[in-house]
Amino acid sequence: METNFNPTQKRKTSTVDFILGFSRLFVGLLFIFSGFIKANDPTGFGYKLEEYFLVFKLDSLNDYSTWIAVFICGFEIILGAFLLLGLYRRTVARGLLLLILFFTFLTFYSAFFEVVTSCGCFGDAIPLTPWQSFIKDIILLIFIVVIFKYRDRIQPLIPVGASRKLVVFLLILISFGTGIYTKYFLPFIDFLPYKEGNNIPEQMVLPEGKQGDVYEYIYELKNKTTGETNKVTDKEYMNGLWEDKNLEVVGEPESRLVKKGYQIPITDLYISDADGNEVTDEIISNPYYNFIVVSTYIDKLALADIIALDRINTTIRDLSTDNNLRAVLLTASSAQVANGLNEEMDLVLETFYADAIPLKSMVRSNPGVLLLQNGVVIKKWSKISFPSKAEIEKYLVK
Repeated sequence: METNFNPTQKRKTSTVDFILGFSRLFVGLLFIFSGFIKANDPTGFGYKLEEYFLVFKLDSLNDYSTWIAVFICGFEIILGAFLLLGLYRRTVARGLLLLILFFTFLTFYSAFFEVVTSCGCFGDAIPLTPWQSFIKDIILLIFIVVIFKYRDRIQPLIPVGASRKLVVFLLILISFGTGIYTKYFLPFIDFLPYKEGNNIPEQMVLPEGKQGDVYEYIYELKNKTTGETNKVTDKEYMNGLWEDKNLEVVGEPESRLVKKGYQIPITDLYISDADGNEVTDEIISNPYYNFIVVSTYIDKLALADIIALDRINTTIRDLSTDNNLRAVLLTASSAQVANGLNEEMDLVLETFYADAIPLKSMVRSNPGVLLLQNGVVIKKWSKISFPSKAEIEKYLVK
């Protein structure tokens, strides 16, 4: 049973209390931060969970990945908040220990077998490699073991009663409500390269003055006379060795990363028409207002999504009568599926095709809408938040 709050109860502060207090502060704040960062974009975290589902052959959970993400994020926030407040100390300590043991196994498995390139621990805000994530979890595990061992020394900060019940209710509401809201209305903070204000063409090239990754190439050289082989770098090879007729290159040179450079944010956007012709620049650099309606997989649209797409299509049709604009539909579905939808809904949207990965990064909604001009993202909407014609015209400067 939990010990009731007693403000008159005093105990001499010891070294253990200091260590326990620091552990609670560190773990609690980190769990809250991690939970809110992922709850800011539960759809993105859901995509990351799908990678793990694929590894462990749990593909049947893919349809529920976003809701599982909402639950995990909310659970993290609640555990962190309860830990800081000293509420339900034994239950929280057990929950933290079980959760960190599971995460530690998961990050080690990902790092050792190289199956998932990023754990998604802090969403797209702070990308971590699997080994960085594993080290982070080991550190957390140490602090959580301290919390678990001395859990009975934790004193609640809120007395038993109506005030505690109210705080618990509000914490649960905020923890799960954040993820639910952003699932339907897009992230509060967009950490992706297609965020509002970004120039998409600029995100696809190396900025002036920046240097990309630096590689060196390793050549394996064989001495024709002795048969001995030796590996040299491309600099050594070009510094006269290539002129030696007694040496021959064996196989293909190997590349090795020497220095990590600037990472171009968008490297995978390729838009094509039904015939396979690339139209990427034509779409993203359009000088006029350009509505890009993204529906990653048309054949996975539920009835509510179809209704939302019809409303988006109707609104854009009404806007096009009074404004000089272009509207396109980007999808990763086949041309046959897209044509079937077009015939069924009489779309005003021109249909083009792109890979699912960049489409998922464009807008965390299926369907979702971006408003572009000269390659700049002016506004983004989810299928629910897409406004009326009058509201949108505020963004269309005549």
